[in-house]
Amino acid sequence: MPRIPGVRAGVGTAAVALTLLATVPHAVAAPPPLPVPAAAAAPAVSEPHSVAHFLLTKGQTPENIALAPDGSADVTFAFARQVARVDARGRTRILATLPNEPHPATPLVGVPVTTGIVRTHDGVLYVGYNTGTAALTGIWRITPDGSVSRFVALPANTFTNGVGLDEHHGFLYLADSALGKVWRVSLRDRAVRSWATGRRLSPDKFIGANGIKLRNDAVWVSNYDRGTLLRIPIRRDGSAGTASVRASGLAGIDDFAFAGRDGAVLAALNPRSELALVRPDGTHTIELGARNGLSNPTSVAVREGRVYVPSAAYTTQRDPNLLVGRLSGHGTDGHGTDRHGAGDHRIHALRNPR
Repeated sequence: MPRIPGVRAGVGTAAVALTLLATVPHAVAAPPPLPVPAAAAAPAVSEPHSVAHFLLTKGQTPENIALAPDGSADVTFAFARQVARVDARGRTRILATLPNEPHPATPLVGVPVTTGIVRTHDGVLYVGYNTGTAALTGIWRITPDGSVSRFVALPANTFTNGVGLDEHHGFLYLADSALGKVWRVSLRDRAVRSWATGRRLSPDKFIGANGIKLRNDAVWVSNYDRGTLLRIPIRRDGSAGTASVRASGLAGIDDFAFAGRDGAVLAALNPRSELALVRPDGTHTIELGARNGLSNPTSVAVREGRVYVPSAAYTTQRDPNLLVGRLSGHGTDGHGTDRHGAGDHRIHALRNPR
């Protein structure tokens, strides 16, 4: 992570949810070894290559990603307070810069941080922004014509990390890394409610709930500190069911994406600079690592047989980039999502509030 005035001593960012392993006194020196099945499987991700490289000196630490139908990727730059678009040729342009907070008190990191991002079928982007102030903290909305506005306000002590989209029912789900909860936001009337809480979502030492996705009437959440992947069923009345651990031993898990119809998950393991394939039975193997160009990966996206992995270089301080690879096997459905995810933009008819 770049040295930034105002960052509190002893903490740092990664996903944004990364403990500064090299400098933070209370951080563990190294995560425990990852369990690896005895029989090696054929790789699920092949032909990895970096399609874009970013500048640490400008705060271009890519934190989260949303894919567009034309093959471009929209990424949040955590410390630049920006959203950028990387086209299919790897060219990068800034779509929006969120307003600066001159007196930030952001939980966990102390500086303004742009985090999760999702894209609705009409090209509108919803982005998490944390400043530690009531004036700016919340979910921001960026329209295709470049209009930027705060969609909903959130309490100043929150730290929205991953943002999940259920466009079919008209909700955003937000993983709160500081308070250890999931918020739900209505796209129709902008109502905000605390949707799920509990120990499994809470931090252990630093970061709790981190990445978030929706699949098959359930909200899936990663917990960075606890190294777990959770499933929270959505009850018929829309309330949260009991969270269950679907995978563990994923030290430093950041955001993630479903890899296809069989329920396999690709997860970014931030401090290790690795991409893990988590199978439906909870076991996992490492697909990619630093040797492939990963440098503190923060999130994953899947579309049409391709895997996109942004790396923020928070602690490596080397080459923040966007890596793309080819996905094989695991019942790939072309998008890696279903009706509760970002999914196929052609099937949704929700008209978002303007």
